[in-house]
Amino acid sequence: MTGMRVLVVGGGGREHAIVDAISRSSRVSRIFCAPGNAGIASIAECVPIGTMDFAALADFAVREAVDLTVVSMDDPLCAGITDFFEERGLRIFGTRKNAAVIEGSKAFAKELMQKYDIPTAKSVTFTDPAAAMSYLDETGYPVVLKADGLALGKGVLICEDRGAAAAGIKEIMIDKKFGDAGNTVVIEEFLTGREVSVLAFADGLHIVTMSSAQDHKRIGDNDTGPNTGGMGTFSPSPFYTDDIDRICRETIYQRTIDAMAKEGRPFKGVLFFGLMLTDDGPKVLEYNTRFGDPETQVVLPRLENDIIDVMEACMDGTLDRIELKFSDRAAVCVVLASGGYPGSYEKGKIITGLESLNNEPDVYCYHAGTAFDSEGNIVTSGGRVLGICALGDDLLKARAKAYEAAGRVSFDGKYFRTDIGNALFNG
Repeated sequence: MTGMRVLVVGGGGREHAIVDAISRSSRVSRIFCAPGNAGIASIAECVPIGTMDFAALADFAVREAVDLTVVSMDDPLCAGITDFFEERGLRIFGTRKNAAVIEGSKAFAKELMQKYDIPTAKSVTFTDPAAAMSYLDETGYPVVLKADGLALGKGVLICEDRGAAAAGIKEIMIDKKFGDAGNTVVIEEFLTGREVSVLAFADGLHIVTMSSAQDHKRIGDNDTGPNTGGMGTFSPSPFYTDDIDRICRETIYQRTIDAMAKEGRPFKGVLFFGLMLTDDGPKVLEYNTRFGDPETQVVLPRLENDIIDVMEACMDGTLDRIELKFSDRAAVCVVLASGGYPGSYEKGKIITGLESLNNEPDVYCYHAGTAFDSEGNIVTSGGRVLGICALGDDLLKARAKAYEAAGRVSFDGKYFRTDIGNALFNG
């Protein structure tokens, strides 16, 4: 019996981690990735097709007899790539368009949580900038402004006072910094506590959570500076206790899946829960309809199941037969970024030291923004360039190993945070 042929859509660090997990499946014989990157090219055949070119991707899947396509990017999922593939009779892992709205519209997500009593921050939604401005006289501060649509993880503003909030509404709704994503704005109470990310597999009826993780979103040490796509992660989170897990199972996870089913939007795929552990209990900050980035890079190396078995169970409605198993070991990921990110930065910088990480036990070098230059060198091609991840017997050992490995890699302008996981040791 020949093995499966799998196509992964995307080309970031998350996709490298997914391709790596798929490569460990005994059921898979060949992996394609569109468009992929310089690191993914070492374990999959990269094909130059854009992630939003659904017709070309589907044609490729037919031509190459692909058994399964895997999508974990918000834009194609929210635009309906799963529906497109299914209409052509192609098997695909990723939620359908009518369920992806749980990430595609923050207003929809807030309304769903309010309707089904899922714990979240109090909020009000506006489509009229003048009405939103008027509300600023009634609310307390700090306050959170969220562009309704997809904004590359950057459409959330924390405003300390009315002046900042007014400027934020102008930026989002009038100046359209995030395009049509800012046609609607959600104004939300500011929650305090510790943030935790929990990824989960879902099959429309059942949900099975993965190990917890914690992201570091801001560019600077001690959580300073602007938000990014994520500068580092660790897993599991010691702050996500068994008691908190029990509460989340009772009030958030299954309740969300049931709510989506009742709304006629059954959720199949990966659902990401961004949680805030407040003094009043865990509350949902956001939903994402896919694997998180860079959370995936510390969660999947610890997954002991064959990921293809799990993905197929999600598609077939048999997830209740799967028992997810994760290593007791810990993982830490340090993101190496281009100087200037998340603002403007230069590309094409040659990366050295990568070969020192090849076959290094317990070290994973996930490529995000990398490419080959005309001479075959691996060069930078994005803001977040690499995710250097390591496993260890505990978080302290994993952290030390990740930073040691990160120190071996160099490129002009290399930038990284030095405090990933510091909260573990100083409260």
